[in-house]
Amino acid sequence: MSKSVAAWLFICAALLFVTTQVGAITRLTESGLSMVEWKPVTGALPPLNEQDWQHEFSLYQTSPQYQKVNAGMSLDDFKHIYFWEWLHRLLDRVLGVVYFIPFIWFWRTEKISSTARKPLAAIFLLGAAQGALGWFMVKSGLVNRPAVSHYLLAAHLMLALTIFCCLLRAGFIFSGVSTFLVKLAPMRNLVRVAVGFVAATMIWGAFTAGLRAGVLYGDTFPMMGNHLWPGEIFNLSPAWLNFFENAATVQFTHRVLAVLTFCLLLTTAARGLKLNPGSKLLMALGTMAFVQVGLGITTLVTHVNVAIATLHQAGAIIILALLMAILHNIPCKGETHESR
Repeated sequence: MSKSVAAWLFICAALLFVTTQVGAITRLTESGLSMVEWKPVTGALPPLNEQDWQHEFSLYQTSPQYQKVNAGMSLDDFKHIYFWEWLHRLLDRVLGVVYFIPFIWFWRTEKISSTARKPLAAIFLLGAAQGALGWFMVKSGLVNRPAVSHYLLAAHLMLALTIFCCLLRAGFIFSGVSTFLVKLAPMRNLVRVAVGFVAATMIWGAFTAGLRAGVLYGDTFPMMGNHLWPGEIFNLSPAWLNFFENAATVQFTHRVLAVLTFCLLLTTAARGLKLNPGSKLLMALGTMAFVQVGLGITTLVTHVNVAIATLHQAGAIIILALLMAILHNIPCKGETHESR
């Protein structure tokens, strides 16, 4: 095991966490379509003079978002939305460098075993795919509709979280630190199911954000109008399409998944604490479940306040990280501390 390799992986995970939060702000401020070109190398520099700014602004003025939503926007307002998209892309580039250069150095100094090289190289390739997917997502909003595809938005987020989980998993392994909670072995599948429910809830959260469904029914919470479900729940045909493309039904689905996930997280924490009293990870999991529900409700009733909605996404990622840490400390069948 190598503490330095583990530290590098955890730093990359932390940087990815920050990047996802800037991405959330970019989405919530509708800044993602401000840069209509993808320049992986030269695009790292922002406009440096008035001429450069005018050039970028003129490109943006050809986009559907400017023409259909922001017609008449001033250059100063454009600079504000441009900043968030530029910062998001810059952090992606920085993360790529922070991952790639140490990876090569650890490889050459043989601090990474031959068995670990391919999985760690795969993480880098996933990062490259994430950059390409991000651009395809942006392109989807530069054609006719002044908004990105909510399907690509969800895919972009979930690929980022897949990379995040891979970084954490690898970091835990290289750290060599494990409390090895044999008592929790019967809970391994339950924790895995909890991870699945968190992921599903986040997917529909991304759908909710992409369809701007979060601004609906905030004034009547916990009702959706006069009912617990929206009156337009099955407006689209075929019926199943409503759960993916009907904004009201998508928000309803996100609510249902959130409630189920909340109950599952509390069950996981309670059962785990019964088997292993005093576990800080399990207590943190239970606490974050309540915090996350509170943030979700507050996001809704404030009609998607940017700061609160960003914290809501951060809370979901923290819960995911806690579940990954708990999984790391639960031994597989037949596994011993020495074999790990």
